[in-house]
Amino acid sequence: MYGIITLRNFRNKAAFTSFSCSRFAHSLPFATVKAEEISGSQPAEVLNLVQGNWTKSSGWNTILDPLNGESFIKVAEVDEKGIQPFVESLARCPKHGLHNPFKAPERYLMLGDVTTKAAYKLSLPEVSDFFAKLIQRVAPKSYQQALGEVYVTQKFLENFCGDQVRFLARSFGVPGNHLGQQSHGFRWPYGPVAIITPFNFPLEIPLLQLMGALYMGNKPLLKVDSKVCIVMEQMLRLLHDCGLPVEDVDFINSDGKTMNKILLEASPSMTLFTGSSRVAEKLALDLKGRIKLEDAGFDWKILGPDVQEEDYVAWVCDQDAYACSGQKCSAQSMLFMHENWAKSSLIQKLTGLAARRKLDDLTIGPVLTLTTEAMLDHMKKLLEIKGSKLLFGGEELQNHSIPAIYGAIKPTAVFVPLEEILKDNNYELVTREIFGPFQIVTEYKHDQLPLVLNVLEKMHAHLTAAVVSSDPLFLQEVIGNSVNGTTYAGLRARTTGAPQNHWFGPAGDPRGAGIGTPEAIKLVWSCHREVIYDIGPLPQNWKCPQPT
Repeated sequence: MYGIITLRNFRNKAAFTSFSCSRFAHSLPFATVKAEEISGSQPAEVLNLVQGNWTKSSGWNTILDPLNGESFIKVAEVDEKGIQPFVESLARCPKHGLHNPFKAPERYLMLGDVTTKAAYKLSLPEVSDFFAKLIQRVAPKSYQQALGEVYVTQKFLENFCGDQVRFLARSFGVPGNHLGQQSHGFRWPYGPVAIITPFNFPLEIPLLQLMGALYMGNKPLLKVDSKVCIVMEQMLRLLHDCGLPVEDVDFINSDGKTMNKILLEASPSMTLFTGSSRVAEKLALDLKGRIKLEDAGFDWKILGPDVQEEDYVAWVCDQDAYACSGQKCSAQSMLFMHENWAKSSLIQKLTGLAARRKLDDLTIGPVLTLTTEAMLDHMKKLLEIKGSKLLFGGEELQNHSIPAIYGAIKPTAVFVPLEEILKDNNYELVTREIFGPFQIVTEYKHDQLPLVLNVLEKMHAHLTAAVVSSDPLFLQEVIGNSVNGTTYAGLRARTTGAPQNHWFGPAGDPRGAGIGTPEAIKLVWSCHREVIYDIGPLPQNWKCPQPT
């Protein structure tokens, strides 16, 4: 989701941790694991949290180390026979929530205090280093990318300290038709809710959505992809250490079938799902539309006619396509080059930048949802399209021990002619999202912008986009004829790297969910309730009128 980020003071803290992390290894009172020590010989355990108690289950799911295949984490997974405590816990939460503007308002203050403490703890070098390294163990990415995820999460928490939680529930009043009548609009919780999040940002996505759900008064059941659930298990323990009541959040580990059964039986008032479009559409039907989605994104970047700052633009393109091994819902999936850019040294620079990435520092690494064979097979099908060609990559990583269930390929780019992309028999293949270090590159002539816009119009997922140009009329044309919910425009435009200070989410779908901002929290985790006060007095000499 997020990639290019200014770390500011976190860079200094990272330098500090290089010699201090061993000293602090035993000083994290909330932690039950040590990131560096998790291994096949010392596997970590992940528990469930329900009704205020950490619990094991009858079965354990063994997670393989994505770098060497060792069984290094044991997850206590709940099966269909063990779901009743979770169903009962959600059922105990009324539809009007744990708090709302008329009920238990002190909880707004309590959550502000918890957030203040959590923001402070996450700013400590030993804590940020712990979470960055834990993220690296389960979702391998460079240390800077992992620390960037922690940084964004910490800044989000800073944004909602103190009174900022109750300001999310700010109401408004409108004068009525007569004396004593006023209408008031309130933000109202849903009550029992569920949160389902993916593997690629194991701290940022679940924590931001979880806190938003809590702030608005809901009781969440959280499920994170089992491959990375250890990160949020440890974060929940930190939140408890900061004063969050242990009964406020339930945390479950299960397979998809079991979670689906819980949702059908518990019938939460709202479910937030971040993940694949296929699962999203199934849940939308199963839950009768009571869902918010932040699903797949085949994200595009258009380079306008004005060629400038080639080194910078090439670097951003490389980061957008290949940081975190391309495993971001905001990763650059398709690059449209104006013919002027095609004549520049852009592709040569991109080739060189991609070649710098190596497994040793995790600037390229395992792909957790696709095998090497699946990605290379997709590439071969693309290369059968008339005029297509391999620009770079297209090979398996060398000298690696990544298990076969995961993918391991070099950063890859395939050129496909614009006219071929628009053909019906090619379009679905070309715009298939490959959640790995893989992108499509194409070129358009000066008079072919309408064709490019036609490609965009046919797309189904509208998450992030970038329009790289300093021409305001060009920017206006592209932005006015596209949909993507998070769109960057200008010379420094990117598709990834969303910080906590702006909306991140899709557009064009009424089910779309945002993340990060007060507007996103209110949209996803509350609904509108109108209370009309009509207290009188009655008009003088009022008499009962004739029926109407």
